This record gives sequence, C-alpha cells and structure tokens, in this order.
Amino acid sequence: MRRVFVGVTLTTLLTGCLTTSGVYKLSAVDKQGRPVATEFNLIAQGAGIYSMRNALCAAYPGSTVYIKSTSDGDNLDSESPYQCR
Repeated sequence: MRRVFVGVTLTTLLTGCLTTSGVYKLSAVDKQGRPVATEFNLIAQGAGIYSMRNALCAAYPGSTVYIKSTSDGDNLDSESPYQCR
C-alpha cells in the first residue's frame, strides 16, 4: 500500500511540474520558411498551447511552430520550435 501511495504522489508532483503556465503567441512557417496563418494572431494560455499547436499542424502539415511568451518574447524552449509531421 505504501508503494502505491508513493507512486501516486510522485506522479502527481511530476505532472504538476510539467504544467505550462503563462500566455503565449504561436506562429508557424512552412517548409520553405514562409509564415503561415498570418491573417490572425494565435494566443493561448497555459496548457492550451498544445491544442493550438496541434490545430496549426493539422492545417499546415510539415510546418514548424514557434511558441513565445507574450510577456517577454522568450521562446518556450521545452516546446518550441515544434516540427509538425
């Protein structure tokens, strides 16, 4: 029983550490390096970046998605750049 408790606790703590917070701007370029989806701004908060990133990849397969903080413009290094399949 103690092993189960320790396992669940560790999993919960590690998952909490991986949660993305903040507000981010997403942009993408195609295989030739040309910007895509320029007719609107893509802004996502927290874990919503994954839905937005996946939507960009679905609309523009093979593109590269960049995720930057709106507060300081820094790249979200753990997730960006992301190469769509």
